[in-house]
Amino acid sequence: MGSVYAIETYTYEDYKLWKGDWELIDGLPLAMAPSPMRDHQRIGAELLSFLADEVRECEECEVVYELDYIVDSENVLRPDIALICGEESDYIRKAPKIVIEIVSSSTARRDEKVKFEIYEREKVLYYILVYPKTLDAKIYKIENNIYQKQGDFTKEKYLFDELECKVEVDFKEVFKKFKR
Repeated sequence: MGSVYAIETYTYEDYKLWKGDWELIDGLPLAMAPSPMRDHQRIGAELLSFLADEVRECEECEVVYELDYIVDSENVLRPDIALICGEESDYIRKAPKIVIEIVSSSTARRDEKVKFEIYEREKVLYYILVYPKTLDAKIYKIENNIYQKQGDFTKEKYLFDELECKVEVDFKEVFKKFKR
């Protein structure tokens, strides 16, 4: 007779007690990767600054960096960058308008598949995957409840046209410091 293994799952209440950096996906704890590499941090800072400038005059929206997105009691994600509007909690509790994940080899599967599916299910309006090695960004937008790819961006501008505030990102400007 075979052994039966039970997989212990956790909730947000457990998550709040943990030390270190974690995400919680379907009740399973996933350790965050070690501190991001320099290019990851530099591109993140550039995007954060660019978006913050875009919404500076918008009273409803703000840009946050590595703030917990509490999806439900069994799912807590920590997007690299999020644009949130009308949020009144200390953490993100409703779907952000934009989520940006800066993809590394250690996070690629989680960002491109696992988080992609959660953000899509939760109807995060725009999901952007940024690749520091190739200096490009893939933008997805919710249309009819599924993500539709808007394109790959390296030096183009993109207007996020369904937000409370006008936001346009010029990827040529975002990436120009990193061209080798």
